[in-house]
Amino acid sequence: MNLSLSLQRPFAVFDLETTGVNVTRDRIVEIAIIKLMPDGTEHEYYRRVNPQMPIPQESTAIHGITDEHVKDEPFFSAIADEVAAFIGDADLADYNSNKFDIPVLAEEFLRCNHGFDIRSRKFVDVQNIFHKMEQRTLAAAYQFYCQQTMQNAHNALYDTRVTLDVFKAQLERYETLSRSVHELAEFTRQGNIEWHDFAGRLAVNENGKIMYNFGKHKGKTVEEIHYSEPGYYGWMLDADFPLYTKQLLKEEIERIKAERKQSQPAQNQNDRQPMSMEDKLAALKNKFNK
Repeated sequence: MNLSLSLQRPFAVFDLETTGVNVTRDRIVEIAIIKLMPDGTEHEYYRRVNPQMPIPQESTAIHGITDEHVKDEPFFSAIADEVAAFIGDADLADYNSNKFDIPVLAEEFLRCNHGFDIRSRKFVDVQNIFHKMEQRTLAAAYQFYCQQTMQNAHNALYDTRVTLDVFKAQLERYETLSRSVHELAEFTRQGNIEWHDFAGRLAVNENGKIMYNFGKHKGKTVEEIHYSEPGYYGWMLDADFPLYTKQLLKEEIERIKAERKQSQPAQNQNDRQPMSMEDKLAALKNKFNK
């Protein structure tokens, strides 16, 4: 099946198996990537990863990976460079990627202070295409679009191949779907509000301002709350939010502070210098002589 997709740069379909479903705490145990090049060639990457934490039995029951399977595998920090190099400048796609796989991948890079720029690419969530068109699951999508039954679900490379096959079939089936990765990313985005982070805790309002998208300050800009309740920023940094959310919040607070500093009139050089003891005594003498 040919992929009738207009590619301006590489397009990487990937899948993760993890220790669980908590974006901020759980870790990768298996990663697979199939990278499609603009010239039509494909490249595969596959690796198991030591998550540096026990794999719960309920997770093993899903993907079949045990602590014994990964005890001699590298930590993600040891393979971060090769994963980043393989992805390169590719746009990213997966099934349920916008809510889970992409945030988890971003967290792993941030934990090891890697400079991988997750924001400089488009994200296509194949699940969202499916849900907007048919409202099904991945196994049902494979049956519906490809007339195939999944035989090895929750193996990362197998799931990646199934996701790519489903995506190809979607492009073939729906002539109205754009072949542009940029437009597909917009189509698969969740809701009408533009999220600023992957968790949806920060969003962009109609004026292009970063705002909170949850809790008591939902709909209020970060700048507004920074001045009315400055402690809220500190609470978010200490609470159980994804590292990527915290990073973007820090950047926004730093931008706000820098903008405010630039808007303040420059102080006179003399005003910035501390008064000498002689000047202070002279000022007091003048005050009492008045």
